[in-house]
Amino acid sequence: MRAAESVRPGRGRVLAVWGASAVLAGALALAPGAVPPAPAGSQPPPQPPPLLDRSDVDSAVAKLDGIVEKGMKRTGVPGVAVGVVYRDKVVHLKGFGVREAGESARVGPDTVFQLASVSKPLASTVVAGAVGDKTVRWGDPVAPRLPGFTLGDPWVSGHVTIADLLSHRSGLPDHAGDLLEDLGFDQSYILGHLKYESLAPFRASYAYTNFGFTAAAEAVARAGGVSWEKLSDDLLYKPAKMASTSSRFADYEKAPDKAVGHVRTAGGSWQARYVRDADAQSPAGGASSTASDMTRWLRLQLANGKLDGKQIVDAESLARTHLPEIVSQPPPAPAGRTGFYGLGWNVGYDDHGRLRLSHSGAFELGANTNVTMLPGEQLGIIVLTNGQPVGLADSVALDFFDIAQNGKPSTDWLPLVAALYAQQEKADKSPTDYADPPASRKAARPDSSYTGTYTSPYYGRLNVTAAGGGLTLELGPKPQRFPLTHYDGDTFSFPTTGENAVGLTGVTFTGDSGGKATRVRVEYLDENDLGTFTRT
Repeated sequence: MRAAESVRPGRGRVLAVWGASAVLAGALALAPGAVPPAPAGSQPPPQPPPLLDRSDVDSAVAKLDGIVEKGMKRTGVPGVAVGVVYRDKVVHLKGFGVREAGESARVGPDTVFQLASVSKPLASTVVAGAVGDKTVRWGDPVAPRLPGFTLGDPWVSGHVTIADLLSHRSGLPDHAGDLLEDLGFDQSYILGHLKYESLAPFRASYAYTNFGFTAAAEAVARAGGVSWEKLSDDLLYKPAKMASTSSRFADYEKAPDKAVGHVRTAGGSWQARYVRDADAQSPAGGASSTASDMTRWLRLQLANGKLDGKQIVDAESLARTHLPEIVSQPPPAPAGRTGFYGLGWNVGYDDHGRLRLSHSGAFELGANTNVTMLPGEQLGIIVLTNGQPVGLADSVALDFFDIAQNGKPSTDWLPLVAALYAQQEKADKSPTDYADPPASRKAARPDSSYTGTYTSPYYGRLNVTAAGGGLTLELGPKPQRFPLTHYDGDTFSFPTTGENAVGLTGVTFTGDSGGKATRVRVEYLDENDLGTFTRT
């Protein structure tokens, strides 16, 4: 998630992108700019001697329950599960609250949560396993292994690698493809339409893309001759004995002990209103797991791929995922800290030169998660929650490491992280208040001027129909219907829905051919200049 200047003006969830621990704890100040692809066989920089001892960790663990309980009281988040690993031992594992608001079933260490973008470091662990067994190499081009996948530049299409896409340095724009997912398009359609997105400079720009990441992982699975879900099972979940972890939404959905997602209403209560099926971007955001399983994965990560005496993932391949690949957060000031993205991880270095790895996950429809590790200290934490992002998961991790290092929190992290989320939500909204039409607004043309079918190479078909005295817009493969409200002249509005909803958005008709509008622009779909549809 990131610091103030790194809160993206684009769509998506800032804390899912970077992770509050990466945003607010930062990284050691290093020169900005693109990081060259790390050579195979590279290792992270040597770590300084451990600065924490058992008593430091025990002190932080002793305060952890109180931190979680206080945070839940302040935010109202219904359920939380936390696990801590230190020196290959699970030193804390506990659930708090309820699986669903208004119900009595409690959250425990084996309650299944949706991980959202914490799926990414899990996925890069799987890919490291495939690299270790020689199925693929980090530098393999993706397109030959993923039929139908191309980008907007032919040269980039032929050269973009697994590592490029896992580190978000392909040039694809921020969250490319996410709006197609919201409209109901499947993975195949989305990956096949990324070619319409304009590209930033290849390997010299960072933009977080769930479907770019997904393309890389799917290419690895194709190379192995299996689905991504089976590859994850075979290379990580089964050998690590993570029995309740899956990259299939159906497995989460049928779990008898699962935490359902919640959103906070305008009145402040929490309700289980939505179900988030992220199968289309399974490697990037579709995994589910328990605190218990995730502590097994933390042990594996902190032990260079070894778990219970068995080498599950090749150590050298896993180490590569921990290296900086691209600058993701330039320093905000000369004395500031640069943040990096590795292969599925936010990568930073603290004031002591210690490697800090983290990632957060955020579903606006009801989940917020965080994983943070200090490999040199052999210390890591996983925090899972069943509420939309309000900063709780991230602040628990920040508080924990702060107490271990300093004996107490250096600041009140919760409102700082919550402010980042709120700032992002505000930035995503339209600058036009469609709920407040101008007093002197112009009349609309007759409904028949607007009705008909329009198309976009990216979004496909858009239908406008008239019934019951109003216009309705239809979008998506199984058309979603959005009643339109007149705003001014040829401009209407409708409330957006889905993971990337931004409140009311504008719909503006233009052109005139025989009394018919010839084009329609949907404002929230047009961030990357792809939201204008032409009448057929």
